[in-house]
Amino acid sequence: MAWQSESIMARRGVAKGARGAHHTITEKDQGKYHYVYGPYVEPVLTIDPGAVVSAETHDAFEGAIKHETDSPSKILNFPFLNPQNGPIYVNGAEKGDTLAVYIESIVPRGPQPRGTTVIMPEFGGLVGTGNTALLNPALPERVKKLEITAEKGTVWNDKITLPYEPFIGTIGTSPEIEAISSLVPDYYGGNMDLPDVGTGAIIYLPVNTKGALLYLGDCHAAQGDGELCGVAIEHPTVTTVQVDLIKGWSIAWPRLETNDFIMTIGSARPMEDAARIAYRELCRWMAADYGFDEIDAYMLLTQAGRVRLGNMVDPKYTLGAAIKKHFLV
Repeated sequence: MAWQSESIMARRGVAKGARGAHHTITEKDQGKYHYVYGPYVEPVLTIDPGAVVSAETHDAFEGAIKHETDSPSKILNFPFLNPQNGPIYVNGAEKGDTLAVYIESIVPRGPQPRGTTVIMPEFGGLVGTGNTALLNPALPERVKKLEITAEKGTVWNDKITLPYEPFIGTIGTSPEIEAISSLVPDYYGGNMDLPDVGTGAIIYLPVNTKGALLYLGDCHAAQGDGELCGVAIEHPTVTTVQVDLIKGWSIAWPRLETNDFIMTIGSARPMEDAARIAYRELCRWMAADYGFDEIDAYMLLTQAGRVRLGNMVDPKYTLGAAIKKHFLV
């Protein structure tokens, strides 16, 4: 029996893990992709808890970079990056609930070479940026186009092929009143770029407004910890998720569950504050749902906690704090 049948989603969700109706969001259905998370646009789709949704996502550049000779600074129109499918309205979702999203599959689509990674001026983890302003000249722009298949992975060159390890770079629910760029990660999710948000995982997101208004996009074929140069292996996909609703479970920040561990996710600058948010939320989760004294959880995490770096390049940095499930029994 798959672990998902014993997950929090299956035990506490309205649909109890049962698959509902299957919906699709094609490029045509989506029409205008969104660059802001907020409650001020009409939903592209309305679903019941348990529904399965397959969405045609774009890459982070909405397909604008087509050749290795392209100049990102001339082609891209910042801040119109990171296009999002949605929003998806979930019937019955109210502020204070939690949305559960099981990531069933992420399949590459589109003509080859369908993968893109780039170097852009004043963007990345080892260069001066607008927030970390330095007098050094910007690195030269560079575009790398890559062939991607689910079976063989990403062909980097004739000697290196990266395994296909897809995940959703940006996923979240709408804030209650703010309209926030899809480039920003925060309490609602957003551009976390966390590789653990991949196939087979369940991500839990706070519901801040009626219907939850789920957005997703920016899928990556591969990425190392930190997304160091600022751009992963970006690619268009058909991403399929199952969406459930947990009534009355109020969480402050995103959480994640896999077969092996639970994780809490924090986003902030400086990086250590993101780690503090994630670890504090994990202490509180262990105390609320797993019978730990909060101070004992704090001490145990000091010995057994694990940190995963999502991004160190976005307007806020993202870290996940995790503990293996066998310590929770």
